[in-house]
Amino acid sequence: MSYLHRFVPGSDPTLLLLHGTGGNEHDLIPLAQELLPGAALLSPRGKVLENGQPRFFRRLAAGVFDEADLIARTHELADFVAASAQTYGFARDKVIAVGFSNGANIAASLLLLRPDALAGAVLLRPMLPLTPPTLPDLTGKRVLMLCGQHDPLIPPGSAERLAALLREAGAKVSYQAVLAGHGLTQADLDEARRWLGSDLV
Repeated sequence: MSYLHRFVPGSDPTLLLLHGTGGNEHDLIPLAQELLPGAALLSPRGKVLENGQPRFFRRLAAGVFDEADLIARTHELADFVAASAQTYGFARDKVIAVGFSNGANIAASLLLLRPDALAGAVLLRPMLPLTPPTLPDLTGKRVLMLCGQHDPLIPPGSAERLAALLREAGAKVSYQAVLAGHGLTQADLDEARRWLGSDLV
C-alpha cells in the first residue's frame, strides 16, 4: 500500500477519511464512527510534509496550491483507493469521502479529476482546489459542503465557486454556511450525520 493508513471493516458505504493539515490516519476515525456507525473506514495519512505536518499535497502559500503536485497526488490517492478496495474487499462504487480542510480539498480534486473514485463526498471547510480542463460527469453523485461563515483561511467566494462547478458537472450539491470559523462545530456534525444517514447515500 502506498499510504500509511488504517482500515476499519464495516458495511457500505466505505468512508474515505481525509484529514486536515497536521492530522494523521487516526484523527477522523472517532468522528466517522459517530457520523455513520458501522460503516467501513479507510483513513490514509497524507504523504507531503509542511514544517513536519502531514498534508495530501503541497501548497506554495496559504490558499495557493502547487497544482502540478495536487494533480499527481490526486491520481495517486485514487489509485490507492482502488487498490484498497481489492485488498479489503469493499465496493469501489460505494466510497464516500469525508474530508476536512486540506482533506476536503483533495476530495474535491478527486471528484473533478477522478470521479470514478467516489460516489460522493462530505467536504468540511473546502475551497476550489483547481479548475479541470474539462468538466467531469458527476451525475448521480451527492456532495455535502459545510463552510464556515467566518472562516479566515478560505479565500472569499472560493467555496461558492467549487459548489457551482460541481453542480455544473451534474452533482447534487447541498451547500451550507454555518455560523463558525475554520473549526468544526456541533452543527457541522449534526448535518453531516443527517446527510450520511439519509436514504439517498
